[in-house]
Amino acid sequence: MIRYDLICSNNHKFESWFKDSKSFKEQASSNDILCPTCNDTHINKTLMSPSIPKKGNIKKDGVLLNNKTQSINDEIKSIRSKIKENSEYVGKEFPDVARKIHYDEEKSRSIYGEASLEDVKDLRDEGIDIIQIPDAPDEKN
Repeated sequence: MIRYDLICSNNHKFESWFKDSKSFKEQASSNDILCPTCNDTHINKTLMSPSIPKKGNIKKDGVLLNNKTQSINDEIKSIRSKIKENSEYVGKEFPDVARKIHYDEEKSRSIYGEASLEDVKDLRDEGIDIIQIPDAPDEKN
């Protein structure tokens, strides 16, 4: 996994994780990366400061994690767990079910599932309030 500092054409800065540099290039060229602030798809990498290990870093299975990164990963896992406990999994039908709930064609309830970046953008354009929760790297990453 590699983390990049990114910037959209509207100068919103954010960061994201990718499998490798090739994965970033493929997703950026196909406009699959969305700015979390404005949903812009014209994304570029920004200059990054090097990651220099600190004394408080943890080494797990040969991977160096600092306490802040580990804490963020733990929070993401906790949020995902709470969503699973308190929501209905609708799988790849997520965009359709979210629309039906939004337009009062189905009972209102908390759901989670899978959606492409294009589906996410379309849902947001329709005014449907959704939240994307990133995958937390497993302990082997």
